[in-house]
Amino acid sequence: VQLQASGGGSVQAGGSLRLSCAASGLPFSISGINWYRQAPGKQREFVARTTSDGRTDYADSVKGRFTISRDNARNTVYLQMNSLKPEDTAVYYCNTFNWWGQGTLVTVSS
Repeated sequence: VQLQASGGGSVQAGGSLRLSCAASGLPFSISGINWYRQAPGKQREFVARTTSDGRTDYADSVKGRFTISRDNARNTVYLQMNSLKPEDTAVYYCNTFNWWGQGTLVTVSS
């Protein structure tokens, strides 16, 4: 199983980014995919998830600003991040079961 996260970058507060997680080696359409993040000096924390039947769930800190979606034809999950805040600065990882992507860095400046 491989998970390839991409789309990170540097933006100013209030800006937007869209992260992508391309998956291979697993039955994507029946797999739940999660996004986590880890800020410098902090523990990794849950951000959002999409289940195999399309249900979504979000951390309270990102509700109303982030949207997770999936394209089963492309084996890809997206995380649209709007109204970004400096506290969203972190390395973002996608995950399914025990597999983790390599992470993509998001930096939000004030």
